Amino acid sequence: MEKVVIIARVSTDKQEYQRQLIELREYCARMQWEVVKEFANKVSGASKIEDREEILGLVEYVKKNDVKRVVCLEISRLGRNTLEALKIIQTLNENKVSLHVKNYNLDTLTSDGKVNPVASLICTILLEIAQMERLTIKERMTSGRNQYIANCKANGIKMGRPSSYRKTDESYKAQYAKEISLLKKGISLRNVSELTGTSVNTLRKLKRFCF
Repeated sequence: MEKVVIIARVSTDKQEYQRQLIELREYCARMQWEVVKEFANKVSGASKIEDREEILGLVEYVKKNDVKRVVCLEISRLGRNTLEALKIIQTLNENKVSLHVKNYNLDTLTSDGKVNPVASLICTILLEIAQMERLTIKERMTSGRNQYIANCKANGIKMGRPSSYRKTDESYKAQYAKEISLLKKGISLRNVSELTGTSVNTLRKLKRFCF
């Protein structure tokens, strides 16, 4: 039975993270692969490969334990930055370790250990699409926020609140539904702040609604 390693995306949504692991474990069992180690891919997957301990640990593990395949649910789970994700794939390829992308049944190396050019092209395209989708969401949210601010100013609507005002939990959930939804998906505070324009301090307060 072939030894494999699983890599999954860590999220503040524990159910989502567990779902990933269960799906990958069941898939590997059907493929008759032995899962010998599971690694957690941190949410802040835009970091450089040399700054990501989980990726460095994964590479070190597969080298020492003669593992020839790493399995992920989908290519976007590897990282949020196309260049850095491709660096990870290249590092694995250089060590004769194939990345298997479950949802496309795709291996970055052929059965004889050579780079699969078709897989490389598909992975690059999928990573670029995922990155474009994130940028589009950010632009739409920024545009919507700017329009809201402009409308308030045009109609003389005061956007602040009295110093004595105190929001209820339900008011927070209603006002910051989008922010809470993004936080539950495991997106970092900094990235949610960039997407929504909501301050990191406010997002920290909202994290209590994510559990």
